[in-house]
Amino acid sequence: MPASSTTMNPVERKAVVSLALIFALRMLGLFIILPVIAIAVRDIPEATPTLVGLAIGMYGLTQAMCQIPFGFWSDRYGRKKVITVGLLIFAVGSVVAAMSDNIYLIIMGRALQGAGAVAAAILALVADLTREQQRIKAMAMIGGSIGLSFMAALILGPILYEHVGLSGIFLITGALALGVLPVLWWWTPNPKVSSRSKGLKFNKENARNLLGNRSLFGFYIGIFILHFSLTAFFVVVPLELVDQLQWGLADHWKLYVPILVMSVVGMVPVLVLAHKWQKHRLALAVGIFLMMAAQIVFAVPEEHIMSVVVGLWLYFCGFNALEAMLPSLVSRLAPAGARGTVMGIYNTFEFTGIFLGGLCSGVVYSVYGALGVYTLSLGVLGVWLVVILLMKPLKLLHSLTVKLAPNFSETKIFAQLQSLDGVEDTTLFPDEGLGYIKVNEKIFKRQSIESVRGVELL
Repeated sequence: MPASSTTMNPVERKAVVSLALIFALRMLGLFIILPVIAIAVRDIPEATPTLVGLAIGMYGLTQAMCQIPFGFWSDRYGRKKVITVGLLIFAVGSVVAAMSDNIYLIIMGRALQGAGAVAAAILALVADLTREQQRIKAMAMIGGSIGLSFMAALILGPILYEHVGLSGIFLITGALALGVLPVLWWWTPNPKVSSRSKGLKFNKENARNLLGNRSLFGFYIGIFILHFSLTAFFVVVPLELVDQLQWGLADHWKLYVPILVMSVVGMVPVLVLAHKWQKHRLALAVGIFLMMAAQIVFAVPEEHIMSVVVGLWLYFCGFNALEAMLPSLVSRLAPAGARGTVMGIYNTFEFTGIFLGGLCSGVVYSVYGALGVYTLSLGVLGVWLVVILLMKPLKLLHSLTVKLAPNFSETKIFAQLQSLDGVEDTTLFPDEGLGYIKVNEKIFKRQSIESVRGVELL
């Protein structure tokens, strides 16, 4: 039986599982550094709080520079080719960082790691392979896998640092990037996409239109602030746990992991609010409010461990929910023919946030201490909350599944489906005999599909 609009079909399940695995292993390679790098590099000669922040955030700068080109290239040359190139570049950067013996070479290696900017292409491929109404679920599953890799990183990072040092961890991150290539090429489905915007070319006018899109711009700002806050978090919290609470680095996971597990329970109501009740703006506002509340709790004197526990729980409830919702909503609003480019812009803002979050929090921490960093994060989160509250209600399209007759002509099917009133985008899976059409339900008439030979609406 084909999957209904409320459940994933075989193509979607295969796509989401494979891409979640790729994303999780890829992000494990990034996350495994976060709990140790602030402690590890500050003992390196010439390392200052500002350079420590730069070492953490430099990855974000080169990611930001490369996301739009990689996203555009994925639209033009194919998602899998671009993802492969990005993973190879990341692996090279990992080797450079592993061979470094000073803070400046570590910063250079982190810059090369960031130049392997595959996030936009992966998220665009997820969007290609899933229907709109399954998108939040797909992104939540990917977000869940990233969350598991995050927990694994918090456990493994300090342990590996004790045994193989920072260089060994960097080599492991490079190996993980190479290890996901077989999954990408031999397991992940291959979509063929057609859209009314397929002929979109990357030029200043179209880039300006996509960048200034009023429906999308609030999300660009949002992902910037979300990851600005996350990077600031990992500049200050590990240092505070070591210096103020006297927690050894190898014991940090005992605090992080239970709280992350509990935060999964806390994020569920927020996702239900968005997915089931379609209250997207309210769900976003709740997530931001939880993160703002966490900054206030963090500011309580550090000797109170319960304030740290409560603050961490509030923070990760909000962060995990927002991390799942944002890419889903952006991919639903983006034109299919420019989806990689839009996700490139989106990820440019994300990684610019990582870079500036690391750099600014390092500077602020050196002058004003932890309280200054928490105040900075509270301020930028407050700006985002205002943007969300002023945003107009979202107009999201709907996806329908179609069954394709054997030996159909892709060119004719594409042309006929795109000619129907209300059909915006078309994605076909020849090997599975299925396809999706993204429609404006106010215009699209379901009976019109009967005029297309070789296609049946499921």
